[in-house]
Amino acid sequence: MKLSTIGLEKSTTKELSEDLNILLADLQIYYQNLRGVHWNIKGEQFFQLHPKFEELYLDAQEKVDLVAERILTLGATPLHTFEDYVEHSTVKVGKNISEAEASVQLILDSIQELLKIERRILDRSAELDDEGTNSMMSDFISFQEKTAWMLKAFLGGK
Repeated sequence: MKLSTIGLEKSTTKELSEDLNILLADLQIYYQNLRGVHWNIKGEQFFQLHPKFEELYLDAQEKVDLVAERILTLGATPLHTFEDYVEHSTVKVGKNISEAEASVQLILDSIQELLKIERRILDRSAELDDEGTNSMMSDFISFQEKTAWMLKAFLGGK
């Protein structure tokens, strides 16, 4: 058994790193979706949503960096091209969305996709006793669950 510098078995962290790269791709598309709706939002909810989307894209930007650094910590290479992000992401790309309800729905849908891969990573990291990844996923999930609840409430609970 070959251990990494952080004491995890190298052969078992390969799949985890692959899932983290999917999450990285998802986070990058989510980030771009947020930038797009932040820039293009129009209408009565502009003053409410414009700063909220900025708050969320700043958070996403930080998560991108944390995930990439975790992939490196596990001994793998993070994806780093837009081609890779589009190829590996499960988050739908939003384009030319400026209406409040459609913008919020896009972000809610994106978060729901993020939660799927994060829960898979959480389960896998728990099995591997990878507390670093596990803790990071727990934090991401807690924040995104609350954000999803708020976005759903904005949409009237639909």
